[in-house]
Amino acid sequence: MKLFRKREPTTDKINEKEKKEVLQMVTTWGENYYAWNRRLYDSDIIRSCLRPKVKAIGKLVGKHIRDGDGGLKVNPDANIRFLLSEPNPHMTGQQFQEKVATQLCLNNNAFILIIRDENGKPLQLYPIPCVSCETTYMENELFLKFYYRNGKSGVFPYSQIIHLRQDYNEGDIFGESPAKAISTMMEVIGTIDQGIIKAIKNSGIIRWLLTFNTSLRPEDIKKNVKSFVDNFLSIESETFGAAGTDSKADVTRIEPKDYVPNALQTEKTVNRIYSFFNTNEKIIQSRWTEDEWNAYYEAEIEPLAIQLGDTYTVRLFSRKERGFGNRIVFESSNLQCASMQTKLGFQAMVDRGAMTPNEWRATMNMTPLPGGDAPIRRLDTQVVNLVKEILNKMDENNAVMMAGLITQLLKTAEGGTSETQI
Repeated sequence: MKLFRKREPTTDKINEKEKKEVLQMVTTWGENYYAWNRRLYDSDIIRSCLRPKVKAIGKLVGKHIRDGDGGLKVNPDANIRFLLSEPNPHMTGQQFQEKVATQLCLNNNAFILIIRDENGKPLQLYPIPCVSCETTYMENELFLKFYYRNGKSGVFPYSQIIHLRQDYNEGDIFGESPAKAISTMMEVIGTIDQGIIKAIKNSGIIRWLLTFNTSLRPEDIKKNVKSFVDNFLSIESETFGAAGTDSKADVTRIEPKDYVPNALQTEKTVNRIYSFFNTNEKIIQSRWTEDEWNAYYEAEIEPLAIQLGDTYTVRLFSRKERGFGNRIVFESSNLQCASMQTKLGFQAMVDRGAMTPNEWRATMNMTPLPGGDAPIRRLDTQVVNLVKEILNKMDENNAVMMAGLITQLLKTAEGGTSETQI
């Protein structure tokens, strides 16, 4: 008969354990990564797949937009503008975005810590380079506990974290880690590389075997072998590649049987990794055309730019501030990748006021001009019935005078080749 029984955990504690999620970062995942040093980023194939996307994300320009009753304003708050361009004393905005994008591609999760002042205004942004992360709840508030490479840990409220994620499937908080999906392919690549290295090393093994028919002392065997090598295997041999032996020794050539995977198998495995990261050889080697880059941009860069803007907006601004039209937008200079013919075609948008002259000059990698931020419009592309409405508000004498003036201006704008009727 047992006098003491172990107390069973309550239902609340069981539910609390079930709710906890743990994310193991891919940099130290599993024992199957031995073939490539247990680090995904150490692979040249993986790094080449990530580099075009990371560089493109670094080129995004974050802007603070305020669309309220006073009209549309760009970067009205200097503090937010400096936060986007200089997130912390150690990084510029471009470097910061590249580091975050790299963490997101490797782990499908990236974490940014927001440092605020005593008034709750954001001052600095820091990426969190952790090896694992788990959720914990304190007083019905979600916290994230991060474990770092030096063995230390830190706990921060989820409301102070900008969390970017991809492959958001089973977990409530974290995106799915790519480790399990890509580990098999990485083992294949690692095995192929090791096989090639071993095949090269095996090229230095014994290629010829001399079998002496009589018993010889070890020093005599070594002397006869050296003599055979000097006379017949040396490139300076006087026998021109011909060899001869007597009945004292039999010469046998040993052919190494090294297995090296064929190029087709290696290429297919590499293409599977390219497909996993939604890229291709032309994107990696910068041999893309305008249409190919636009397709890659819409598939990989634009979704992340939208996610960056949305998450920054929610975390940097309160609900009241967002109600007054404050938001963060990450713009891209994707037109700089367009061909010269496409860039020149945007001249029509400048003439019709759809683009400002400085916006068009930016696509040409040219410096802005004073006054080039104001939209312009050709006189023959005015608003419909605008001239008629102006004339109806004038008396007869002024209307005739104004009609003649407008007609003369239109002739001048068109080179005087045709007459416009009012």
